[in-house]
Amino acid sequence: MKNLAGLMKQASQMQSKMAEMQAKMEAMEIEGSSGAGMVHVVMSGKGDLKRVRLDPKLLDPAEAEMVQDLLIAAHADARRKLEAETATEMEKVTGGMPLPGGFKLPF
Repeated sequence: MKNLAGLMKQASQMQSKMAEMQAKMEAMEIEGSSGAGMVHVVMSGKGDLKRVRLDPKLLDPAEAEMVQDLLIAAHADARRKLEAETATEMEKVTGGMPLPGGFKLPF
């Protein structure tokens, strides 16, 4: 029974660490860019698009389709960075122990 109590304590500590990590990730802002730095997007740690910055050279109406493509590429860049940062933070919390997606502690 002593092992079960220790396991539950560890699970509780891990849950606390995960909550801290989630709060840290929500407060984080990740920037992605495309078009050799002509398009920048900033998204929250939750994946919400917060800001877009465009080089004034792109504001030519004839370039609208290219700007749309660059916005999508910049958002994808920020999303990849966010996923990498989330994985790094999760690994710190779990000590490298792989957990299934959506896994919550305690059991």
